[in-house]
Amino acid sequence: MKLASLKSTDRDGMLVLVNQSLSRMKLVTDIAPNLQSALEQWSTIEADLQKIYQALNQNQCESLPFDPAQIMAPLPRAFQWLDGSAYLSHVERVRKARGVELPVSLFHDPLMYQGASDQMLASRDPIVCADEAWGIDFEAEIGIITDDVKPGISTCQAETHIKLLLLINDISLRNLIPSELAKGFGFIQGKPASAFSPVAITPDELGNAWFDNKLHYPLQVYWNDQLFGQANAGIDMHFDFAQLISHAAKTRQLTAGTLIGSGTVSNYDPDAGCSCIVEKRVREIIETGHARTQFMRFGDTVKIEMFDAQGQSLFGSIEQVVQSCP
Repeated sequence: MKLASLKSTDRDGMLVLVNQSLSRMKLVTDIAPNLQSALEQWSTIEADLQKIYQALNQNQCESLPFDPAQIMAPLPRAFQWLDGSAYLSHVERVRKARGVELPVSLFHDPLMYQGASDQMLASRDPIVCADEAWGIDFEAEIGIITDDVKPGISTCQAETHIKLLLLINDISLRNLIPSELAKGFGFIQGKPASAFSPVAITPDELGNAWFDNKLHYPLQVYWNDQLFGQANAGIDMHFDFAQLISHAAKTRQLTAGTLIGSGTVSNYDPDAGCSCIVEKRVREIIETGHARTQFMRFGDTVKIEMFDAQGQSLFGSIEQVVQSCP
């Protein structure tokens, strides 16, 4: 299934099903008013949603045109947003550029931080920033949404709690981050609201591209209409999503609607390009001793999208422009 949140007067939007071609949608608020509500009762309503989804794809029910501009983030606000760093090729490059070796512990204990989740940006919302000097960067990621997860869950048990997948632009203000991390706590100012794809999809939509709890398709990133990266999200993902769930739930329950990000998608193959500007910069530092690529400027655009083997957009695209604060 493909699900989205239609804009409304309610902060959580209205739940809609979207057909596979991302051309039509149907309100299903009679089943669940919004996506958060649907996730909280997923086991009892999934079959009903699936029947309507099948009818929608067969043009056997009334529907509306699907317009990403009228769509909020799938979860416009979430109870929990956790972001991992599952691609060690990215972590290794960043640390190598600083002359720091990768700790052995990172090979079995993933990095993860808890981000702000009171506001999630829609796929067409601008990236608003007060100062270009803050180092505006995009980060293209894959994310999952869970139902309720018990504390201490094993990796094998965790995979059944992956209910939906989506794309993420985990926006970073790179020049604010070092001083924050130097304090010994986490991100606040350096991590503004993240943006999400128009739709979230169930794993079965991915067919044989979903295995080992990883999504095995390239993630395309365009910066100012130029291809910047197309790393395969299933290659070089050191920690899969079940492992990330298990890590997050080691000491606490995860409530339905928990969002977990993969971290910047990255491949060891340099021809795959980059999913964020800072990775391009650290590659330049490693190769030449200094970074040439600058961060985003006002008026810059970023587009993040993933296609299946037939060339169909899976999640719709994240398309954002950088704007100064009004």
